[in-house]
Amino acid sequence: MGSYLAHAAEDGRQQTVLQHLSATAQKCTAFAQVFHAAEQGDLAGLAHDLGKYSNEFQDRLLHHGPKVDHATAGAFECFRLGQPYAAFAVAGHHGGLPDGGGQTDDPDSSSFFGRMNRALQGRLPEYAAWQSELTLPAPPRPNNLEPQMEGMFFTRMLFSCLVDADYSDTAEFMANGPHTAFSNRSVDFLMEWLRNYISGWFPPKGELNAQRCSILERCIQEGERCAPGLYTLTVPTGGGKTVASLAFALAQAKAQGLRRLIYVIPYTSIIEQTAQKFREILGADCVLEHHSGVLYDVDQEAGPESIRLARATETWDMPVTVTTAVQFFESLYSCRPSQCRKIHNIAQSIVVFDEAQMLPLHALRPCIWAIAQLVKHYGVSAVLCTATQPALTPIFREFAPELPVTELCPPEQFQWDVFQRVTFRQAGKLTYEELAAQLQKQEQVLCIVNSRKSAQEIFLRLEGEGCFHLSTLMYPAHRRAKLEEIRRRLDKGLPCRVVSTSLIEAGVDVDFPAVYREEAGLDSILQAAGRCNREGKRPLERSIVTVFQGEGSTPPLFAAAVGAGRDAMAHYEDITSPEAVHAYFTRLLDLKGAEAQDVQQILPLMQSELFPFRTVSERFHLIDSPTVTVYIPKDEGAELVERLRSGEHSRNLYRQLGQYGVSIYEQHFNALDQAGDLERLEDGSVILSSPDLYSEYTGLSLKADSGKGLFI
Repeated sequence: MGSYLAHAAEDGRQQTVLQHLSATAQKCTAFAQVFHAAEQGDLAGLAHDLGKYSNEFQDRLLHHGPKVDHATAGAFECFRLGQPYAAFAVAGHHGGLPDGGGQTDDPDSSSFFGRMNRALQGRLPEYAAWQSELTLPAPPRPNNLEPQMEGMFFTRMLFSCLVDADYSDTAEFMANGPHTAFSNRSVDFLMEWLRNYISGWFPPKGELNAQRCSILERCIQEGERCAPGLYTLTVPTGGGKTVASLAFALAQAKAQGLRRLIYVIPYTSIIEQTAQKFREILGADCVLEHHSGVLYDVDQEAGPESIRLARATETWDMPVTVTTAVQFFESLYSCRPSQCRKIHNIAQSIVVFDEAQMLPLHALRPCIWAIAQLVKHYGVSAVLCTATQPALTPIFREFAPELPVTELCPPEQFQWDVFQRVTFRQAGKLTYEELAAQLQKQEQVLCIVNSRKSAQEIFLRLEGEGCFHLSTLMYPAHRRAKLEEIRRRLDKGLPCRVVSTSLIEAGVDVDFPAVYREEAGLDSILQAAGRCNREGKRPLERSIVTVFQGEGSTPPLFAAAVGAGRDAMAHYEDITSPEAVHAYFTRLLDLKGAEAQDVQQILPLMQSELFPFRTVSERFHLIDSPTVTVYIPKDEGAELVERLRSGEHSRNLYRQLGQYGVSIYEQHFNALDQAGDLERLEDGSVILSSPDLYSEYTGLSLKADSGKGLFI
């Protein structure tokens, strides 16, 4: 036949396979060049759609014939050239990276070797016509990789380049023009905006601001001086670490020619706060906020800005991206094209892990191994940023002994005691009644407990105006409104007694004269203390953080952290000191052991099997306990739910609904479901059908209409 086609547009335009392969290879080469793999990128781009040189695919494209596997052909040609990395990337560029399997796999198997055996048996559509139009290169394999695990990581990065190149060229052909970048702001431009923002800090007023400025100046100096590597930034609560870490990242990006900044944050509530701060400093068009609550429509009614933002969330091709640890690490261990498309853009970037102590313990080792890979082979500068630095150096040394871990702002750079704003006291065991009585005596006080049940029990014992409850049983818009009211009352000196779960203790900007914290890990206790006398306006001796044992036994989830915390508090007079924090984290990691730091055995699996991409992707989850989201038809949520019921399923609607959703555990969900309190829609959405089970004060009830209590 004549020219073989890769795509046909609705307006009659056609793109040949050779045109598409050449353009994709050009893009893939440029993407992979960032981590010195241009030749591998060229091969993957040229080979990925060789299967389209078949009559069967042409029939599919032009006459809506049966579906055709067109990825295995290119993978087989790469495999025959002795290029396993490109072969896997090509094999997965539509359906996702497969498990390697074994050389004797059945040809009908979906594993990589199953597909290679299918090709060996001649069971693919005939595609030999490619040989008359192009020649595949045979580049040298990267020689600085440990073949099994590091080769698997490299393959995923190459796969990302290929997927982005393929999607981009296809989209540009269909749109009949190149895409427009959402932001073309340079690092120099961003640095200038940052300097304008911080110019008002100097000369500093007061000792606390002087220390913040000292930390900020140190971070800028280190950014200008340091090559990409592995860094910690340990700054006391109130030390301005958000702006200081941004200053380091921009200064280093400018000095070292790095491409972008990525901020990885544990909670969406902190992400919204941090992203807003960065927009204030750098301008809204430079900052991408990417998490489950931010989605952009790309339907026919979508405007250019929504389309560009949607693409940015897929590629992270923005000057500054603020995202969740879930998005970041699950993308690095995913096998899906859409989720992996962005990860090549992490190369030659500065990645700041804010609140680094909150890296989940059950997946700690895979997370640290991935960070080490990015720094070791992909030109990434990683910064672990927190007031309570976890003792992770031994794990980094295990995975990358050649990488030093450097503290950007050592304690001698500033006066640690200036940031001492509270006095700690131990209260022993307190019942709900005793605790509520103590809270009732204070005009303004925050109490943080370990469970949603405890938060409700204590709150219901409080009386009078200005009493608030906060937990994840309240939908985000509800919590945000309550926090605004709490801040207003604090500012005006009105009564304000708050009982909350731990959602308030990391990064939420509130300032109480007194804080109660149920026994937890030392990091949690110190984070809670950061909500007390936050601006240092009250005397140390009148700003009390009370640590107490709650009613009932310690939840198993917190047992190791509580034990390590007790040990640190018993041995250190100043529990805020870096020595106490280091001892705590060392003890905690010892108590949990290496196996508990990789519960799903991700790293052993990658060592023992050949490139098990799909199995790893299925196993690796940063959120250990699966939850179900229930939409609450309250306030604006009622209208949004009606739109959902009427059949609207736009990304924008789901994004808005996220502000009216409560995530609950399976036991809670089943109790509500069995009691008939939930409505299930065809799209899988779940709506609370008993509005009286959602309280203005405490959110979603822990009891279904049957009255059965749930102790979560």
